[in-house]
This record gives sequence, C-alpha cells and structure tokens, in this order.
Amino acid sequence: MQHGYSGDKDQILKRLKRAEGQVRGLQRMVEDDTYCIDILTQVSAATRALETVALQLLDDHLAHCVAEAVAEGGDVADQKVREASAAIARLVRS
Repeated sequence: MQHGYSGDKDQILKRLKRAEGQVRGLQRMVEDDTYCIDILTQVSAATRALETVALQLLDDHLAHCVAEAVAEGGDVADQKVREASAAIARLVRS
C-alpha cells in the first residue's frame, strides 16, 4: 500500500532527523545546566519542527487518501473524513 506522503518521504525523514537532533541537543543542554530560557527556546524550535512534519503529513493525507476516498464515496469516505478531522483536532490541542 502506498501512502499519500510517499512522494515526500525523503523530505519528511530529513525533517524528523533534524527534530531528533534538536531533542538530543536539548538533553545535552539540560545535562550541561544551560539557562532555562535558552532551553525553552530550543524546545519551541523542536516543537515547530515536529508541527511542520505533522502539517505536511496531514496535507498529503487530505490530498491523497481523503480525496480518493471521497471520490469513491460511501462509508470509506465518511471514515477518512472523520480520521482527518480527529487528526486536526489532536494537532490543534497539542
């Protein structure tokens, strides 16, 4: 099964690896007793990096998976729209 993000997979992996590096950097900052505000600034950057990945995945999901399901119609379309709506709600709450 091919997912909507397949065409962007390399870019998404690159962004995730960057976010992983940011989180490792945060661990080092805490280990090194870095000033709180500096750590919080980096937490914000890591959060934005993950949000960017989430939005890309959501965009790809809507453009491919949901669009295909809506074109087919029926219960599958309803399910995909509900899934997308729940994913958006989770992102907004986080």
